[in-house]
Amino acid sequence: MTRLGPDDVGCWLVKTARPPEVLVPGWHPGEEREFTRCLRASYRVALMRPGAPVLLWLSGRDRPGVHAAGSLAGDVGADERGPVAVVRLTLLPAPLRRADLLADPVARDAEVLRMPAGSNPSYLTPAQHAAVRALLP
Repeated sequence: MTRLGPDDVGCWLVKTARPPEVLVPGWHPGEEREFTRCLRASYRVALMRPGAPVLLWLSGRDRPGVHAAGSLAGDVGADERGPVAVVRLTLLPAPLRRADLLADPVARDAEVLRMPAGSNPSYLTPAQHAAVRALLP
C-alpha cells in the first residue's frame, strides 16, 4: 500500500471496541460531545488537521459500523499512551451498519471494511466519504 497524502483522505475514522454509551456515558442520539481518542503512532497522525471530518467506528460483532459523525476539535497531541485526538462528534440516531456499507458500491472498498484490524485512525477516500454521507440519516 502506498502512503496517504492529504488529498487521499476525505474523512478520518477513529475506532472503538466500546459501544458509544460506554465510551461516553450519558451520550444520547443527536447530542454532540467532545472527547479524546487514542491513535496508533504513524505518519497518518501528521495528516490530521483541526476541523477535518471524523466518523466513530464501532468494531466487533455487536453493531459494527459508524455510530457518530463530526470533526477533529484540535491538533493531535500526545499523552503517556501515545498520540491522541480530541474529536467533537454527534451520536447518530441509529448506526450506519457495516452491512449497509458493504452493500454500497463505493463504500464497500473502505479500508476499515477490507482490514478491520488495521490502523487507528483509518480513513475514507473523498468518494467513499461522499457515499457514506449519502447513507447517513
